[in-house]
Amino acid sequence: MNRLPDGVLPVNKPAGMTSHDVVARARRLLGERRIGHTGTLDPMATGVLPLVIGRATRLADVLQEMPK
Repeated sequence: MNRLPDGVLPVNKPAGMTSHDVVARARRLLGERRIGHTGTLDPMATGVLPLVIGRATRLADVLQEMPK
């Protein structure tokens, strides 16, 4: 099976989903276990939620410290 490239995937999070819900859905859709997010958005908030995939999960802490 082909593996996804490691990297950052910006997702437009809809209202009503938690950041964890977005990660869980991405894991199912992409078939990748190592997916995280770079910051939590309130469930009712909408906006860009950067997901880190594969080896890029190591960058999550660095990306969280960057200005928005």
